[in-house]
Amino acid sequence: MRTIWLTEFGDPSVLVAGEAPDPKPGQGQVLVDVEAVNVVFIETQIRAGRPPLPMQSPTPPYVPGTGIGGVITAVGPHTDPGLLGRRVIGHTNGTGGYAEKAVVAAHQTIPIPAELSTADAVALLTDGSAALAISGLGAPKPDEWVLVEAAAGGLGGLLVQLALTAGAKVIGAVGSEAKLQAVRDAGAQAVTYARPDWTERVRTLTGGVGVDVVFDCVGGETGTAAASLVDAGGRFVLTGAAGGVFTDTRALAARGVTVIGLRQLMGALGNQRELAATALEEAVAGRLRPVIGRTFPLERAADAHAAMESRSTIGKTLLLV
Repeated sequence: MRTIWLTEFGDPSVLVAGEAPDPKPGQGQVLVDVEAVNVVFIETQIRAGRPPLPMQSPTPPYVPGTGIGGVITAVGPHTDPGLLGRRVIGHTNGTGGYAEKAVVAAHQTIPIPAELSTADAVALLTDGSAALAISGLGAPKPDEWVLVEAAAGGLGGLLVQLALTAGAKVIGAVGSEAKLQAVRDAGAQAVTYARPDWTERVRTLTGGVGVDVVFDCVGGETGTAAASLVDAGGRFVLTGAAGGVFTDTRALAARGVTVIGLRQLMGALGNQRELAATALEEAVAGRLRPVIGRTFPLERAADAHAAMESRSTIGKTLLLV
């Protein structure tokens, strides 16, 4: 089968198209003919040899990728043959997703509703489940001000939608002028942290009162600047470190801000399968809309990583097989 190998840690060129034997499902596993592959920003960090702490990377060479969608074509021993032919999404055991075929634990697969394309379902596999968990932790309320970082990305865009649905007043912060319109199209106010005065712009939009909730998807200097905008009694939710390091939140508690950190996030993500299934249901109901910005054929995984690292992508990036 066709695969993408990560030959060593480095720039996107270390992702090389190649071949590998077809995997065989073991007991309790299914084999999926892959149609779409989830690409997440953290995979670019792992590929570069800079995984956010406390994550550890597999040892190259290996086939990266964990989130896939497609059709079950084989089942392992003592596994329900009724699963054959089912269109599903699911996570691999940590590697093996950038390939034509992938093995997934049968109990972790999620049927794709007929109303959704495989690509849309895969776009919600990780980001949809994470957005539901994160939104639940931050719990935006009607008329609260909510700041979402990386608001034009796959996860950030869904957080914007969920906050708006909750009745909050939402400001989406993005990394470039080109992404502002995507946030406005979603129904939120938009600022770019490419401008040095972006926090002043947020203060102006809120009438000088700051924000009640921050969904910190970027970390680093952006996260630190966003933290300065939270008023006492507000919530600061750590969700990622696209900027390379997680935001230092130690000073926030002294200001009366509730910090919701990685431990709470991991706890909220405990039943990721159930969350992803709920995300699909919300999409069918029209309450959650995946935005697929760019797709690449499997062989161009390196180009997908390069596009994500250039911060030029809007919405979800997928590989199509």
